[in-house]
Amino acid sequence: MPVRMELSRILIRELNDFQVIELREVVEGNGAPQPEAEVRSFPIVIGLPEAQAIERRLKGIPIKRPQTHDLLANVVTALGGELVSISVTDLNDHTYYATLDIRTASGEVIHVDSRPSDAIALGISGGVPIYVEESVIESASRDEA
Repeated sequence: MPVRMELSRILIRELNDFQVIELREVVEGNGAPQPEAEVRSFPIVIGLPEAQAIERRLKGIPIKRPQTHDLLANVVTALGGELVSISVTDLNDHTYYATLDIRTASGEVIHVDSRPSDAIALGISGGVPIYVEESVIESASRDEA
């Protein structure tokens, strides 16, 4: 069963070959704060261009011309589609797999293969929900241990 997650932080170190984003479980309840131990999270290693795109979109920094993630968002919209969610569906050999969950003009939801970093860069500025399969969270926890 998919678990609702959110981007909790992004670590950019431009001198490194890799950057890190962290996804954290969204705990919905009676409004009472949850003990930190109950909230699950895990890191995903991403590239610098993706990290910069996520950061730019989080901060709402305008650019003169569309970059790749902007282009894809524009194409989806121009074709009458809407990005409704991002799903992290698998973790295999330290590689995460995700889909862009797009509602087409006809109302059908299609799932387009994506890297999680690209999906998050595309959906973050629109507040698109992120879902992670329970098996991925469990596998990520084992990989960290």
